[in-house]
Formats: sequence, structure tokens, C-alpha cells
Amino acid sequence: MNRNIVLVAALVTGLMTSVTGALADQCGGASWYGPGFHGKKTASGERFNENAMTAAHKSLPLGTVVKVTNQRTGKSIKVTINDRGPYAKGRIIDLSKAAAAKLGTQASGVGKVCIAEL
Repeated sequence: MNRNIVLVAALVTGLMTSVTGALADQCGGASWYGPGFHGKKTASGERFNENAMTAAHKSLPLGTVVKVTNQRTGKSIKVTINDRGPYAKGRIIDLSKAAAAKLGTQASGVGKVCIAEL
């Protein structure tokens, strides 16, 4: 595939990737989900555990581990992508309840973060 087409497609989807496919840092909103989904199957097939350090992302491969950094505080956590989402405009990741609590974004509901693949 023509490299220019790949780069344009990446820009249109809001996900810049390198030629090797590694995730470039993404910044945007992070929301969280928990109680209503606890125990239900995720896109990966495993049961969602609101107490695990997991997250949902629209396009990263399931099983990818990413570092999520709270832009306000500089605090970072590691989460494993095991589900798809978020579907709200401006949000790039949905964290489990535990991950949001550890990152410091649970109380506000949404926080500004950057994510990087590890």
C-alpha cells in the first residue's frame, strides 16, 4: 500500500502510527467504566473486572500494554487493552474503575491523558 495513503488514513482516524506500526503518543480524554459492565464479556472474550488494570481502545490490538499519563498530575499507570471503546467524541481510552482511581481521574469522570505503547 502506498505510504502516503497509510499516513493520511492514520491522520483521519486520529491515530498516528509509524511505519513499523508502533503507537505514537496519543493525547485526549480518558473516561472510565465499571459497575454496569463488571462480569460481562469484553471484546477480548474475558470477563470485565472493574478492579483490574485494563482499558478499552478503539483500534489498538487486544492485549497491548500501554502507559497512560494524567496530563494534569504527571502520574502514570500501565493498563492492558482488553475491550473496544470509547465511543464518546474526544475520548481516546476508557479505563477500568481501578485504573481511573489509581490515575486520579475517577472522581472527575474524565481526565486529559496521553497514552504510549510499551
